[in-house]
Amino acid sequence: MSSTIPAMSARQMSLDLPIVSASRLVKVYGSDETMVRALDEVDVAFQTGSFTAIMGPSGSGKSTLMHCLTGLDRATSGQIWLAGNRLDSLDDTDLTKLRRDEIGFIFQSFNLLPTHTAKENILLPLNLAGRRADKQLFNQLVDSLGLTKRLNHLPSQMSGGEQQRVAVARALVSQPKVIFADEPTGALDSKNSTRLLEYLRDASTLRGQTIIMVTHDATAASFADRALVLADGHIIDDIADPAHHLTAATVRTWDTSRAPGVPEVMVPEVQTTTLSQLAQATGTPATSPARAYSPVGAYDPNQGAL
Repeated sequence: MSSTIPAMSARQMSLDLPIVSASRLVKVYGSDETMVRALDEVDVAFQTGSFTAIMGPSGSGKSTLMHCLTGLDRATSGQIWLAGNRLDSLDDTDLTKLRRDEIGFIFQSFNLLPTHTAKENILLPLNLAGRRADKQLFNQLVDSLGLTKRLNHLPSQMSGGEQQRVAVARALVSQPKVIFADEPTGALDSKNSTRLLEYLRDASTLRGQTIIMVTHDATAASFADRALVLADGHIIDDIADPAHHLTAATVRTWDTSRAPGVPEVMVPEVQTTTLSQLAQATGTPATSPARAYSPVGAYDPNQGAL
């Protein structure tokens, strides 16, 4: 698998500075008696080429952290930097461009367009950006993910594992600097989960892409080189080499370790547009979390095709 992924030069990787960082990050939902501090003065940094798992019990703030780091949700206060850009200084149009050009997303639910073939789904981000695909990279991606013979199939004609691999190729084809994965193995069996995680690890180590993955699964986290543990909006542990220092038993204790009388932090789910809505977007800037993936530029199914 790893031999087919093009390597990134040491100069390109620029490991000295973090590619993503947050300082004194606060996210508050509600007000007065209903106020919840989903993130409470969080400081965190992610180096270029690193693979980090974000873990913690339900309501700990891990998904909120990911949404804020990507600009899908605006932080209440604090600073977030991504690929040299301070997110709180960007308007919605610039945020949309940043996500389109620098970030790849992998979701548990795949989010493939049902009327598009695997190839069309993979090329969708480039089509939306008006860019042409790097044919060599495209061929390497689909070959390494075992999709060469499935490119003309619709999602309904593919297994769950194949659909998730299409989603991974879609996230990587635009060569983003950072890939955010939200429970990417949640809908996969153990074989396909392992294959996906190995690929993400290779993208990190061989191509210098930064992987930030939210997961409940200690096995999934073991593929990362670092695991951050959140509870009640705070980072309570930063585990190096989770393959050797994190166990399923440890993860289970997080759900029962809340102090008596401390309520579970429950935050509203950030609404995000579906890819079908994204494909129909007219180019107006995003004005709310529900428009977070809206592109700057309309979708042309023929633009950027190989």
